Amino acid sequence: MLVLRSIALFVLAAIAEIGGAWLVWQGVREHRGWIWIGAGVIALGLYGFAATLQPDPHFGRILAAYGGVFVAGSLAWGMVVDGYRPDRFDVLGALICLAGVAVIMYAPRH
Repeated sequence: MLVLRSIALFVLAAIAEIGGAWLVWQGVREHRGWIWIGAGVIALGLYGFAATLQPDPHFGRILAAYGGVFVAGSLAWGMVVDGYRPDRFDVLGALICLAGVAVIMYAPRH
């Protein structure tokens, strides 16, 4: 059950961080204005809170593992929101990152 909670929190964190960064990008690069930028900043703040809810108490481990989620999530976001088509190396890299997440977070310890 803790693994499912952890995965859900990683997904929530990814949506908040990637979505927040995307909103700031839209506000600045696509000239959509301060409301988009402000919404992005709020979403980025929510990402920080989502990360603190992970059941593992080690900040470094959480952020290291989240890096892999961020990589895969960013490619998925690009596909869904921006119509980005990853190539086989993008997909392979994302799978390697997710394997790293699994090893860092969910390998048996003790």
